[in-house]
Amino acid sequence: MVIEMNSGLIRGLGTVVVFVAFVGLTIWVFNRKRTPEFAEARLLPFADEPQPDITQA
Repeated sequence: MVIEMNSGLIRGLGTVVVFVAFVGLTIWVFNRKRTPEFAEARLLPFADEPQPDITQA
């Protein structure tokens, strides 16, 4: 049995690979064990750089 690699087969395999990657990424993102990591990362745009403590003696 000879499998002919035509463009339809290659596109189909590519679609399956992308779908599996999408499902895996979705499961990884919505995993409850990752909630604390993402909660911290979610606030990063609002984090200011620490201001130097300027005190005069």
